Amino acid sequence: MVSAVEQLARNTNWSTLAKASDLKRRILFVLGALIIYRLGTYIPVPGIDPHVWKEIFTQKSGGILDMFNLFSGGALQRMTVFALNIMPYISASIIMQLATSMSPRLEEMKKEGEAGRTKINQYTRYFTVFLASIQAYGLAVGLESMQGPNGSAVIDPGMFFRISTMITIVGGTVFLMWIGEQITQRGIGNGISLIIFAGIVAELPRAVASTLELGRQGQFNLLELLMLVVMITGVIAFIVFIERAQRRVVVQYPKRQAVAGGAPQSQQNFIPLKLNTSGVIPPIFASSLLLLPLTIVGFSGIDGGGIASTISRWLQHGEPLYMLMYGALIVFFTFFYTAVVFNPEDNADMLKRYGGFVPGIRPGKPTAEYLDHVLTRITVIGALYLVFICLLPEVLISHYNIPFYFGGTSLLIVVTVTLDTVAQVHSHMIAHQYEGLIKKSKLRGRK
Repeated sequence: MVSAVEQLARNTNWSTLAKASDLKRRILFVLGALIIYRLGTYIPVPGIDPHVWKEIFTQKSGGILDMFNLFSGGALQRMTVFALNIMPYISASIIMQLATSMSPRLEEMKKEGEAGRTKINQYTRYFTVFLASIQAYGLAVGLESMQGPNGSAVIDPGMFFRISTMITIVGGTVFLMWIGEQITQRGIGNGISLIIFAGIVAELPRAVASTLELGRQGQFNLLELLMLVVMITGVIAFIVFIERAQRRVVVQYPKRQAVAGGAPQSQQNFIPLKLNTSGVIPPIFASSLLLLPLTIVGFSGIDGGGIASTISRWLQHGEPLYMLMYGALIVFFTFFYTAVVFNPEDNADMLKRYGGFVPGIRPGKPTAEYLDHVLTRITVIGALYLVFICLLPEVLISHYNIPFYFGGTSLLIVVTVTLDTVAQVHSHMIAHQYEGLIKKSKLRGRK
């Protein structure tokens, strides 16, 4: 059976897409949903002076606002209804995953099957609304206190502005959450990831234009530009290689049917352990936590030589303390989130329940210890890989003045989402070919 699937996968080509009507409908649905999302990033929040806000945003750039603005596709810089984008939902999902691993009640609910997962998803939606409401209200209060060279960013501050802004932004976040779920169900790929992907890619032309503008101003020549293109291509290839890399732990299952006239034979399978099990969660958590003090200082308007101002200078992009703490937090969150995603004891119990075992390792606790040992070793490689990818832009920009605008976290998201989406498209094409083969075999059987 496995060999037949592999043979069919090798024979599958992209010309099959023209015949797969269901796949075309899914792709068109995704494109339509993403177009609606991009249109929403240009609908402004009522009561904001866009020119004053643009000046204020430029002054306060460099903190966590830049990262949020990148993920929102420029919606925060324009202060639109999608200013928070889908980030509250991502935060709520991550917190619910952590809570599920620590709460026995939620863990039991997760094991109930589809009904339990539906309840957890509903709790995640409620928590998303709660987080978005807090962030939107804080954003509204912060906007009222901001003053630019041409006055206040808010035309008519007051409680009415705060409530209307909170309702507008929370409504935009909930609408994006609904669009993401619709893309997952009726489209192709993960809807939430594709929304973030679309926001990052939408800012790519601006980054390319900024790089070319620097070249026109004479800050680097054509050879340096070509070297930059080669470097970015090499980094993308390296990300693809690591993201697809696996450590396959061989597992054997007893075969139910014995060979005629002989002893029963065992079936061999494997557990695929990715080198980067945690994905892009560690860089997002690390950068958010590290840049939070810098953003608070920027919004509060603290100046002078106080402790807060000193800490904000130390945590600027490119500073040694910032890069050291950034790398350390990435390593910490990589190990922490990997432990949440993959539980060696649960996997060892499942193997034992179905009669599987790792050759040379006894079932039960020894298997769990072996899986934990293997997972720890490959997680070290994954953590170092994330540190390298995320610190490379910082070093290039701060120390060598190389305009590597397409940063590590955004590059990781774009590459991983592209790989996952292409894999799902490929799976749909294989399923379409299977359906064609089944129909042909039924017609032959009738004849």
